[in-house]
Amino acid sequence: YKIDAIAVGNGTAGRETEEFLEGIQYRRKVTIYSVNEAGASIYSASAIAREEFPNYDITVRGAVSIGRRLMDPLAELVKIYPKSIGVGQYQHDVGQKELQESLDKTVMRVVNLVGVDLNTASSHLLQYISGLGKKLAEEIVSNRQEIGGYKKRSDLLKVKGLGAKAFEQCAGFLRINQAINPLDSTAVHPESYAIVEAMA
Repeated sequence: YKIDAIAVGNGTAGRETEEFLEGIQYRRKVTIYSVNEAGASIYSASAIAREEFPNYDITVRGAVSIGRRLMDPLAELVKIYPKSIGVGQYQHDVGQKELQESLDKTVMRVVNLVGVDLNTASSHLLQYISGLGKKLAEEIVSNRQEIGGYKKRSDLLKVKGLGAKAFEQCAGFLRINQAINPLDSTAVHPESYAIVEAMA
């Protein structure tokens, strides 16, 4: 499989598994990483996991989640209900509605602060982006599969149901690696491109 890295969950027997893997002679350089597996079992039994991997059992789904956490932690962790990750000892003693609203706002703030890769993000991750919701996120992913990936941010304007206002709200939080315009891979909003070009 030409493995470059192995992600090992930090749960039961995690250290022993790391030691075992480090003792194997590989044909190439393989790096072993310990990955926080909090909530991986919750994900593996969730509707999102069943939708993504309908033909695999929960053990395989859990393993995929741990591997993905090494590749893109934020994209994987947003699929898990925040309370399942463990947000504090007294999380059940506070108003559940207020807790959920606060957790949702925090997830949205973090996702928008970091930004997401438009060509790899799942619809579940995209729905946290300002200006997008579940339906638009699914349309973006569907359109991406049809066109084989986005080359520039303005391609989003061709997505069904995504108008100028939604584009204005979401564009600055979406990144395209190796885009035609290098600014498309930054946090600079398209409406400021002219300013950056003038400065350059």
